[in-house]
Amino acid sequence: MNDLLRRPLTEITALLARRELSPVELMQATLDRIDAVNGKLNAFVAMRDRAALLADASQAEARIQRREARPLEGVPLGVKDLEDAAGLVTTHGSRVFKDNLVARDSLQVERLRAAGAIVVGKTNAPEFGATAITKNLLFDEARNPWNLGRTPGGSSGGSSAAIAGSMIPLATASDGGGSVRIPASFTGCFGLKTSYGRIPHGPDEFWVMDDTAGHGPLTRTVEDAALHLDLTVGAHPLDPNSLPHPGSSYREVLPRLPDGLRVGYAADLGYAVVQSDVADAVGEAVHVFEQLGHHVEFVRGGPPEPGRDWGLMGVFQLLGQLDEFLPDREHEFGRGLIANVKLGVQMTPERFATYRRRREELNRWCAESFDHFDLLVTPTVPYDPPAARGPLLSEVEGKRQPEANVGSFTMPFNLSWHPAATVRCGFSRAGLPVGLQIVGPRHRDDLVLQAAYAFEQARPWAHDWPII
Repeated sequence: MNDLLRRPLTEITALLARRELSPVELMQATLDRIDAVNGKLNAFVAMRDRAALLADASQAEARIQRREARPLEGVPLGVKDLEDAAGLVTTHGSRVFKDNLVARDSLQVERLRAAGAIVVGKTNAPEFGATAITKNLLFDEARNPWNLGRTPGGSSGGSSAAIAGSMIPLATASDGGGSVRIPASFTGCFGLKTSYGRIPHGPDEFWVMDDTAGHGPLTRTVEDAALHLDLTVGAHPLDPNSLPHPGSSYREVLPRLPDGLRVGYAADLGYAVVQSDVADAVGEAVHVFEQLGHHVEFVRGGPPEPGRDWGLMGVFQLLGQLDEFLPDREHEFGRGLIANVKLGVQMTPERFATYRRRREELNRWCAESFDHFDLLVTPTVPYDPPAARGPLLSEVEGKRQPEANVGSFTMPFNLSWHPAATVRCGFSRAGLPVGLQIVGPRHRDDLVLQAAYAFEQARPWAHDWPII
């Protein structure tokens, strides 16, 4: 395998800028790698024409030679198949949308293209991103580069498999309940769920109702993620919830983590059931913050368990989007998906009031926690990646999992809008990556990135990727 493709995005962009690497050479190596391993990983589900991609790379090379290069000039980009890229089909992992050719980019893809990235193709995702295992009736399952029998997670599983499998240096991802952090954790990548609104949504057919999902980087290193953010953040009129530009570069401030932070370690949030070796790996990794001069305190208890509320609100919104296809095309959807979507009719005024009340309870818990702590740390996922076709685990080591299950640690911070990242902190007994989640105060994406960067410097992981 070409070792170039295992390098972080920032190293690749530096090589391109210094003209020590040609965009054509990079694109050729990327396409050869995809040809070699996509049959094993099933990370990419659609590709642009090879000749067109090499022509784009040649144009990027000419811009670099004219000293007109943009920050991502010539970098191959994968786009999650829940997000639009002009000229490609956005299937949402569904047979119903297999011919959904789109004419324009999402705002995130538009900004990455404007920075010089070249869209290569679409990465696999579960149908409508509805589960943490990437499989669907249209394209089948994606597989984890560390163990081909395991899932790379979901819903950004194709993107995580492509990054960890050294297929591509940059891919888009999104997170509505853990869909960046779970696959990043399962594949040993870095992933950040940004503060809600940090990267703008859109353009969308529906006004956002269930305000829990956001785009975020899923990368090989923290610095790669900071570069991704620097090129995609900032308000846009099509997204009423989008946040203003922070006014500084995330990449520039990475080394400036404040001294003497108060770090709260929540091992189970009061309800999660954590695999013992995962708990051991995370518990040991927490001491890194003490070694860096910060104060770590154990947190007992936690917020309300979010699984049932999060799930019902999600299927209620999805039912509204898919109602026009029911019942005539119901047979084309996955059985599990459509069974869950139909549960959306259970949303009543009383259930909606309960959802809002519990979300406010979560908000108060977070407010109290961040009044006492500067950061919270938890496991990212409570157990090893399940089998590539599932199911998610109903129990761990004889103990039944709560409703939140795989998203026990990730879902709360979608509901609360706090930025949360996962860093690779070790390996389980099965030799699979384990993630540690770092959560910061609302809108402090910079602080979360700084803490993640400091952890990465103490425990570097970017040199260690599976060979397949």
